[in-house]
Amino acid sequence: MVNTKSTSQSRTSHDSQDSSTSEHVREPRTSRRQEGEGDSVADDRPRPMEVLRDALAQLAELTGMTAESASSFAQTEDGWSLDVEVLELERVPETMSLMATYQVELDPEGQLTGYRRVRRYERGRADTHRAGGR
Repeated sequence: MVNTKSTSQSRTSHDSQDSSTSEHVREPRTSRRQEGEGDSVADDRPRPMEVLRDALAQLAELTGMTAESASSFAQTEDGWSLDVEVLELERVPETMSLMATYQVELDPEGQLTGYRRVRRYERGRADTHRAGGR
């Protein structure tokens, strides 16, 4: 019993030290290449999955709505562009919930620079748009 108690106390002490250190120190982004493999500007760019995850989290934080998925994602000359499907209003049954598509723009480092809602629809409804127009 004494052994278990001292182990949990040391773990708690260690955890509190880790959390206090991580709150005040943020590590800078480092190159993903090993030393000696050559230098490249692209090495400092975030990976696409990092950009996508961060973009969904940033949009959710700004809007207070749940970002469910990205329906498009592309790298542009100015950074990144994506369309995100968001749950705007939850209803019962779920097929009646209101969804929205937000167009999100990010800088080259993956920081959100702007967003706008481009479409709002019920979850259970299919697009009525036809390719090539009417």
